[in-house]
Amino acid sequence: MASLTSKLAQEEQVLVEENSFVRILTLNRTKQLNALSFPMISRLLDLFQRYENDSNVKLVIVKGKGRAFCAGGDVAAVVRDVKDGDWRLGAKFFGLEFTLNYLMATYTKPQVSILDGIVMGGGAGASIHGRFRIATEKSLFAMPETALGLFPDVGASYFLSRLPGFFGEYAGLTGARLDGAEMLACGLATHFVHSSRLPLLEEALYKVDSSDPAIISTIIDKFSQRPSLKDHSSYHWMDVIDKCFSRKTVEEILSALERERINIQDAWLSEAIQSLKKASPTSLKISLRSIREGRLQGVGQCFVREFRMVCNVLKGEVSKDFFEGCRAILLDKDKNPKWEPSKLNLINDSMVDRYFSKVNDKEWEDLKLPARSNLPAFAIAKL
Repeated sequence: MASLTSKLAQEEQVLVEENSFVRILTLNRTKQLNALSFPMISRLLDLFQRYENDSNVKLVIVKGKGRAFCAGGDVAAVVRDVKDGDWRLGAKFFGLEFTLNYLMATYTKPQVSILDGIVMGGGAGASIHGRFRIATEKSLFAMPETALGLFPDVGASYFLSRLPGFFGEYAGLTGARLDGAEMLACGLATHFVHSSRLPLLEEALYKVDSSDPAIISTIIDKFSQRPSLKDHSSYHWMDVIDKCFSRKTVEEILSALERERINIQDAWLSEAIQSLKKASPTSLKISLRSIREGRLQGVGQCFVREFRMVCNVLKGEVSKDFFEGCRAILLDKDKNPKWEPSKLNLINDSMVDRYFSKVNDKEWEDLKLPARSNLPAFAIAKL
């Protein structure tokens, strides 16, 4: 009975439409802004594996129902599971999610993600690794993990570190919210299509009888436009972002931003400083190191390392900030987390090192990713 219930949940939460050689997967938990549940991740993984081996499938489209593509992984459920029993339950969730993300990053067929709404955390993992990412005027991207006591995971250390300059460090540490034009400018999106044109675009894609990325790109190009960045966009300040976020430590980044604020009275700068001051100090330190290591690693290496990190977060031996952040932001919603350690200077390098080390548990294993030959197709879009 339990397996039947789980199967029904999977089918309800990920809707499948078959249209000639195209498969359309729609995330369908609108009340939860399509936050990825364990059944959703399981179903997506199963479908992607099945489609890759099916010669009748040439293209996979992923989109969300309602006002979100996907607002993240259902971490509140993970926290409840961990508190009720074994931290390994949480590790199983992240392990399955990372395996899905890795499959998307190395997929042999084009994935078109239509990001018409909120794209945060796990939603980025389920889209940004794919070949085509279509932003709209309704898109809202963020990696808000440092405010939750976590770190930008789902392979974010790979794709954030490959954004222009040090924009990835800025977005990852501050959780800055980016609109569709900014997503295109920095390369998180490969195309920008006005939401009113999406039905026509989808109709055109349904006629595709090819897995050739050049053919898919040509079709999307016909519906695309080049949006202008808003006057207040932080992307206009790349020189300042590079100057500050290239610093070696979080403390040095914060000091550099404070110095810039003396001469620059711009909202993005004040917001960045406030976000860093409100975030978990432990999260900030491990996030910066993660993105820096990601610059030098392949996508598979990033996932294996991030899995180690998230398991150490779940064990809570250095800090329990993830549980406190989820309590304050997602559960009690008082938005007043009590971080411990409470200040950056209380966290030394050896404490940070522990998050990157193998988990001290004889039954624990590193993430075993499936053997893949296809290289990831992450592409930087330029305005």
